[in-house]
This record gives sequence, structure tokens and C-alpha cells, in this order.
Amino acid sequence: MIRKVEHIIETVIKLDRISKEYDGINILNNINLDIKKGSTVGIVGANGSGKSVLFKLICGFTSPDSGQVYIRNEKLGDKVDFPKNVGVFINEPGYISMYSGLDNLKFLAGINNKISNDKIIQTMERVGLNPNNKVKVSNYSLGMKQKLGIAQAIMEDQDILILDEPFNALDYKTYQDIKEIIKELQKEGRTILLTSHNFEDIKVGFKTSEFKDKIEGRFIHLLAKDDKELYERVDEIKNLIKIRVKTESGIQEPIWE
Repeated sequence: MIRKVEHIIETVIKLDRISKEYDGINILNNINLDIKKGSTVGIVGANGSGKSVLFKLICGFTSPDSGQVYIRNEKLGDKVDFPKNVGVFINEPGYISMYSGLDNLKFLAGINNKISNDKIIQTMERVGLNPNNKVKVSNYSLGMKQKLGIAQAIMEDQDILILDEPFNALDYKTYQDIKEIIKELQKEGRTILLTSHNFEDIKVGFKTSEFKDKIEGRFIHLLAKDDKELYERVDEIKNLIKIRVKTESGIQEPIWE
């Protein structure tokens, strides 16, 4: 008898009925979401729609008012407050502005003491930064800071990457560089979550049958009331999932996948 063997893809991030409010405003309401190992998920939404809040909940930086967050089947807030082996780039990471990029990464690497200086240098070179550049981070361009943020998120070979607005306000060259870095990370089997307030930033990064060189993944759209462009594109968005947000205007809108 031939027994059919099913390949089960591991869920590495699970949100179970998550709700969160600030100052009486319900930002995230009853969210249920499973993210599989090695997948890429792009979250698009207007400023204030809850993208960064969602990421902070996944990273353990804040706690939900109700519901549970599981990372690799471990419940946050139980025995684990912050998930291990997760690379995080949320808003602009805090750096010591008087030191160089290399020195800042050395300070961060010293927390876990897992990697060598050579690994830090290799990571900087990978994202297009010169480790020998003695310029203080305070004098870095926005693109250099974005690359440094990605470097600190991947330098310890973290298998889950949380990238909040990695394309924000970049010039064309840096935008293309960061997109290529993300494509390389996908090929390595990393689980990647990234956000943008710009639909096109995320859309152009994903692989489709028409654009074979683009990043493969799926979209979740956090629709705020003023996201008129996204409403006009609603026919392009399929598979409604049961996640809702309440915007500052108090209007509940769906998140689309």
C-alpha cells in the first residue's frame, strides 16, 4: 500500500484573536493570522492604520489587550517576553550617533555575543555599506541608515525578519538595492514581514507570473478611511480574511489579503 505523505509547512507566527487600543481607540480588533515558515508577507496601509503596532506585538515590544501571540509555538508573555532569533527593523533603530556604523553594530552584537567582527563586516558589505567608513551615524544619509537597520536585523542570521517601512523615502538606487537584498533573503528561506504606507512599494516587490524577477509573497492591506487609492484597487485584492481595524475616525475597515 502506498501511503501519501503530506508536507506540512510550519507556522512560525500565529496571532490568536489579538486586540489592541490606545487612548480608547481600538487600533487592532480580533486579529487572527498564521504566517508560515519561509513565507514573505507585505502589509500595506496608511499612516496610523496599525502596521507598526502589529509588528511591535509580534516582537513583544508591547502586549495585546486581549488574545495571544505565538512565535514558533511559544506564547509571548508566558515564559518568553521577546522571541529569539528575530531580526527587527521598526521605525528608525536607535543608534549612538557619535559612533560609526561598524561600531554601532559591534555594540549590538555584544548583547548576544553570537557573531564575530568578520561576520559584522561581511553583513555591512552585503547591504552595500563600507565597514571602513569612519563617518558618524549622525551624518549618514537616510538610505545609509536604512541599510544599517537591515544589517543589524540580519547579521546574526535571524530566520524571522520584521521590516517596518524598509523602502521609506529612498532614492531609486537605494530602493533597488534593498529590494535585491530582500530577494536574496527570501532565497535563504527567511520568513519576512514588511510594511509600507505605499501600495506600489510592496506591490512591485512581489513575484507574479508576469514579473518573474520580483519578490514572492502575499499582501495584507490595512485600509484606513483615507486610503482612497486602495479602495479603487479593491478589485485587484482577493481572499478577504477576518481581520479588522478601527481607524482614528472610529470607522472599522477590513484588512485584505
